[in-house]
Parts: sequence; structure tokens; C-alpha cells
Amino acid sequence: MILRRRQLLLLGLLAPMGAGVHARATGPAIALPTLWGDHLDPANYLVSEKYDGVRGVWDGKTLRFRSGRVIPAPAWFIGRLPRVPLDGELWLARGCFDALSGIVRKAQPVDAEWRDVHYMAFELPGADGSFAERAQRLREIAGQTAWDPFVAVDQRPVADRAALRRRLAATVAMGGEGLVLHRADAPYQAGRTDALMKLKPEMDAEAVVVAHRAGQGRYAGQLGALEVRAQDGRQFLIGTGFSDAQRREPPPIGCVVTYRYRDLTPTGLPRFASFLRVHDAL
Repeated sequence: MILRRRQLLLLGLLAPMGAGVHARATGPAIALPTLWGDHLDPANYLVSEKYDGVRGVWDGKTLRFRSGRVIPAPAWFIGRLPRVPLDGELWLARGCFDALSGIVRKAQPVDAEWRDVHYMAFELPGADGSFAERAQRLREIAGQTAWDPFVAVDQRPVADRAALRRRLAATVAMGGEGLVLHRADAPYQAGRTDALMKLKPEMDAEAVVVAHRAGQGRYAGQLGALEVRAQDGRQFLIGTGFSDAQRREPPPIGCVVTYRYRDLTPTGLPRFASFLRVHDAL
């Protein structure tokens, strides 16, 4: 229950403890993206690929998951990281999230598996200067480190909305998940911020499972839909995206799930919400 509470607090899906009770820290203070809006001008941003990996926050000594738990990486991997705070993704390759997640969660790391893991660094937490200046500093750090698994994520400008859409289409065509846009002039800011945005063909978000709805027809006696509660407190149903095994043994009530959706309805609810996976805050 302690881990679940930490997970919910981290995602903003559970209120902090009341007065007189001291909540425990849930993890490092990191920047979190909002959703890109087509009314914005991408010329003010630097754009990178959104890597579907596992967030790895490095304080110069310890590598941690987004939840704050220590990542059990091999000593030789930790020893090659630069001695400055970093934020990035542990990553294998496009479409390999499940394999990567399995590797980095093992209490006893397997050296042969970690040889294929990259640390894709995209931020210098707490550093001075604009994001463009921090991105340049990251490139310099990567050059000084001279270790292939340590990569400064490529950050490039785009001229306009049409160029951004072409960049997204090209990234997705190569198997990428989407794009991340960071205001070039933005100082470092932890938490959910409009200076950092994500753009995907389908968006994703997290919600808490509050009930199971029974299935009908071919799904009689199994899960028909999950009733979930979003960060803003509103509830809705997720009825697609489940495997047969998940319909027989659905995600438990109280857990956090990740779902995909195309856009929002006029009332602000996700349109065509589809189950993706049980969220692993690690």
C-alpha cells in the first residue's frame, strides 16, 4: 500500500496527506510534459524524439526511477555516467519498452543485457540558462564522456507547424513514439510545465481504476470495461485494448493504468480511450 500511495501521489491522482501528517518524498523533482496544442508556434521550441524508455534521474551519484527508487544498474554502467545531475531515458531501441523494462527492474542486473542499454540524456536538472544553453552543455558533456551508451538527445528547431507535422510523420514512420518540444528560452522548471510538451499521433495519460464493469456477449463473465478516475477527478470508461488474459484477470481496483486516446471531447473527456498497460512508476 505504501508503494501504491507513492505511485498515486507522484502521478497527481491522490491528494497529499492531511495537516499534521508528514508525507514522505515520492521521488526526484523533475520536469513533466503537458500536451502540445496546434495553436502554438513550434518555432519557439527545440524538438526531439520521444523515446519510449524508462525515466532515469541521475544526481551525480545515484540513478533513480521516477518514483525515487534506486535503479539496480551495474557498477560499470553507473561508473561511466558524468558526475553532474542528469535527466533522461534508459532506452534499448524503438518498440522495445517491455524488454527494457524487464532489464532495468531486475534486482540483480545482468551485465550482458545492460550492454545494450543507452542513457538518452535530455536535461540538466537545476542548471542555469535557457534550455537551448543547457542542450548545448549536454552535447559538450557527451563529447567529453566519449562513451557510446551515453547520448545527448538531438534537439533541433522546426520552422513552422507544417514542418513539425512532417517531423512527426517521419519519426512515427521509423517506429518512433512521437516528439517532445521544449521552449528554447525556458529556464529549468520542475513539475508539470507548459515549457515542455509532447506530441504523439495518439496521446496517453494515467488514471486510477475505481471499478470493473461486467462484459456482455462474447465477454460475458469477463471484464467489459474499466471505470477509471483521471487526475481532474472525473470518471470515464476504458473498454478496448485488453488482451483475453486481461479480460479474465483485469487490472485491480486502485492500480494506475496508462491509456491512449485521440483527442478530447467538448466536455474535456478522452475520446476513444484504449487501455495500454498497467502503469509502472518503478
